[in-house]
Amino acid sequence: MKLSRPMSLFLVAFGVWSWVIWPTFLKNIWNDPRSFSDGPTPFFTVHLVLVIASLVFGTVIGVLGVRGFLATRRR
Repeated sequence: MKLSRPMSLFLVAFGVWSWVIWPTFLKNIWNDPRSFSDGPTPFFTVHLVLVIASLVFGTVIGVLGVRGFLATRRR
């Protein structure tokens, strides 16, 4: 499958966006008083899993975008 240059750039932007938004979200959840009560609460655990999954997906999507962009440059 070949990606167009605009689609590749969109995927790269999505990956960067994920790495800008989700760490900030985690910092805000970490500071939320509902996150810890004698250890992490289910509220924190669920949001931590959400952040980890989103960063993994964002990274994979960004890498696909970079690879697609580089492939358009080689043609």
